[in-house]
Amino acid sequence: MSTELETDLEAAVERRRNFAIISHPDAGKTTLTEKLLLYGGAIHEAGAVKARRAQKKATSDWMEMEQQRGISITSTVLQFEYHNCQINLLDTPGHQDFSEDTYRTLAAADNAVMLIDAAKGLEPQTRKLFEVCKMRSLPIFTFVNKCDRPGRDPFELLDEIEQELGLQTYAVNWPIGMGDRFKGVYERHSKQIHLFERSAHGSKEALDTVVDLGDPRIEQLLEQDLYYQFKEELELLDGVGAELDLDQVRSGKMTPVFFGSAMTNFGVELFLNYFLDYALKPGIHNSSVGEVAPTYPEFSGFVFKLQANMDPRHRDRVAFVRVCTGKFEKDMIVNHARTGKTVRLSRPQKLFAQDRESIEEAYAGDVIGLNNPGAFAIGDTIYTGQKLEYEGIPCFSPELFAYLRNPNPSKFKQFHKGVTELREEGAVQIMYSVDEAKRDPILAAVGQLQFEVVQFRLMSEYGVETRLDPLPYSVARWVVEGWEALEKAGRLFNTVTVKDNWGRPVLLFKNDWNMHQVQEDNPNLTLSAIAPVGSSSEFVAL
Repeated sequence: MSTELETDLEAAVERRRNFAIISHPDAGKTTLTEKLLLYGGAIHEAGAVKARRAQKKATSDWMEMEQQRGISITSTVLQFEYHNCQINLLDTPGHQDFSEDTYRTLAAADNAVMLIDAAKGLEPQTRKLFEVCKMRSLPIFTFVNKCDRPGRDPFELLDEIEQELGLQTYAVNWPIGMGDRFKGVYERHSKQIHLFERSAHGSKEALDTVVDLGDPRIEQLLEQDLYYQFKEELELLDGVGAELDLDQVRSGKMTPVFFGSAMTNFGVELFLNYFLDYALKPGIHNSSVGEVAPTYPEFSGFVFKLQANMDPRHRDRVAFVRVCTGKFEKDMIVNHARTGKTVRLSRPQKLFAQDRESIEEAYAGDVIGLNNPGAFAIGDTIYTGQKLEYEGIPCFSPELFAYLRNPNPSKFKQFHKGVTELREEGAVQIMYSVDEAKRDPILAAVGQLQFEVVQFRLMSEYGVETRLDPLPYSVARWVVEGWEALEKAGRLFNTVTVKDNWGRPVLLFKNDWNMHQVQEDNPNLTLSAIAPVGSSSEFVAL
């Protein structure tokens, strides 16, 4: 590798930070996303998500259904510059029915920000997504949100994270008051107090008064009881809290904790500044040829998401590619690991929610959008130079099943195209009956809202009205050794066999008890809750 290219790649990696936000619904994820964009200069005024029509829609919620309901139901990518760093913010669905989209997005992230509601603490969806982060040893940064509302004791929240998630905590800042008495935060490293001024709905950057801990003005700026409470908490924190260990942070064993309010912008800028210092830069990825560093001179990346119809005027399909190594350049010709074909990447795009602009180059940690006329599938690797392939992205077990009917035969082509494209982008899993007479696809989803989104999008994007016929099953298991093993097992009770989109056998059960009964009766039949990756026959263990 030439010295010039090596220097170029090292400098590009040094500037990049990449992260995803994980949270339970209603913890304020989309609001925090907007405020990070506000401080990053990517937008000039933030609009509340559940806004009146007169106010702006949330930047990251671009889909019509998201704007109608005020929730995030699809992942987006938001790229912006801040303090000479390029930040790739992978915004994920907050609703638990779309957790699989979040799993896929976390595969492309180098860091995770865990957003917690100060009043509720850890919630089920947060715990579930934390396990995925833990599996990948992602550094986790915790932002305790809504400190301007009545909330739990900050020490109690730290203890809950440590006890339930097994994560050591380090409070980077500390709240001064909570609820309507939340005045600001104390920054422990600089020993400075930031007292914030409230602005209308936090649409602009928060103004703050910064004073040193020993400044005599503090006693005039804070109410006496609040000041003494803060001093007592600080003594306790310094006495019993752990020291910051960046190695532990970057290996996912310690979480830096920040307190603030995304709605009023309190503490958001402080969080962003520390994140740039503490976060992992783009790092090594495991591949079929071993570990590959981001400064490896050849380009490579993998597809972690597909999205149809981001631009309704052009009925386009976009593949989201995480760049892993080397330098991406417009019009470059790459190899497609799965198909063995070569592909010219002629229309690469920088993504910013629904807005896109053409780009000339990208580096490890960046996410680029590629027009996808059916060439790519989730988990695909593209590369130049020596052949390599990254680990695929598995499917998880769905819990709801229903036949999707097309009552209008004249719309068959549109129906088939819509189902195919929505399946390819991972909006829902598709299965089929083994009875050839039953040709209707079976939608397999994690939550009911996935069904509603598929029907909504088939109508709005493809002009097809559909109906659902629910099936009485709640558990799916793939047969690891395929059809031959299933035939050897003979007749199975309390289950029905279907096939997934790649023709592999899947058993559907009414409940866990039925599944365990079948496994006990057939000990030689190996079942998996996680599908093989794509058309591969290899199962992934989590």
